[in-house]
Amino acid sequence: MSDGSQPEIDMSSGVEAGVASIGELAGRSVVLAYGSAAAEYDALRTHAVVVDRSHRARYRLAGDRAADTMTGLVTNDVSGLEPGHGCYAAALTAKGRIVADLRILREESGILVDAPARAADGWWQMLRKYVNPRVAPYEDVSESVRDVGIFGPQARQVVAAITGVNASAIGVYPPYGHASVLLGGDPARRLVVVRVPDLGLDGYEILAPADAFDELWARALAARAVPMGLEAWEVARIEAGRPEWGIDIDDTTIPQEANFDELGAISYTKGCYVGQEVVARVHFRGHVNRHLRGLRAAGEHPPPTGAALLDESGKVVGDVRSAATSPRLGAIALGMVRREVDPGSDLTARWSADGVQHELRVNTAALPFPG
Repeated sequence: MSDGSQPEIDMSSGVEAGVASIGELAGRSVVLAYGSAAAEYDALRTHAVVVDRSHRARYRLAGDRAADTMTGLVTNDVSGLEPGHGCYAAALTAKGRIVADLRILREESGILVDAPARAADGWWQMLRKYVNPRVAPYEDVSESVRDVGIFGPQARQVVAAITGVNASAIGVYPPYGHASVLLGGDPARRLVVVRVPDLGLDGYEILAPADAFDELWARALAARAVPMGLEAWEVARIEAGRPEWGIDIDDTTIPQEANFDELGAISYTKGCYVGQEVVARVHFRGHVNRHLRGLRAAGEHPPPTGAALLDESGKVVGDVRSAATSPRLGAIALGMVRREVDPGSDLTARWSADGVQHELRVNTAALPFPG
């Protein structure tokens, strides 16, 4: 992902002064690490980190019909949300495959949605296809709204220090619960502070006007949050068993294959939505043939993305998706594995590199990884 460059980064670009490694994600520039990814990971587990999540795409749907419109497009019940609440959901093809996984916030005046960078184009095309802008006006606000993430054991204290919200109050927000705050009392600088469970740790994201980003970042650094890049984020995401669209899941994946029931992303009591028939049939009358599972390997390096997974008979029963080396857990990965392979089973990961075939024993695990 990295282009190998090591540019100097200063505070005016919204990051701590120093050497950062820069990469690209779905056409957007991202910081891979601000120095040591291992040190950033350690700060995530012991104190708090600040991470730029602005590479994700953000959209607003306005008006009284926005919630009902979203409910007709996604797997979860948006119309049942009260303002200040939110949910995780998937938007599907007519055949029940995932176009995008979404985080959806119910606001007083409409809906705020954010999507993974790699899924942004597909979700935008779905909006254009199914949503009448005269019924529910929508817009892409990815450039005008930035996203500052604060994660770790001290996250709520850091968020309180930089926004003025009450630390105890945000600590009892439900997942995707959120509130508006005026930065410096300025109505033009309205922040949305959201509690997010994406890493399985205490975590919040602050959705802010783009011109407020640098100030929020500087405040986070002053509150002793450590800047964290995408490399450390990916380790923590894999540990949490959180699928990433375009790597672990895509438009060939059924929601139940990606553990979306366990992630609270599917309602089986709401009204119709695109792709509902397939999801309901799996739930009420059948099962999926594969599941996203954890993989652990001995040694420092996990098998690479795309490696085949074979059982004891040599039959291919899955493949490796995301992979990383965790400072806590060692070599780990996410894999899409056939349902008859129980957690705890041993498999062989096989792949070729430079004309040489490699093999590595891995053990399957339910997600999230324990510990």
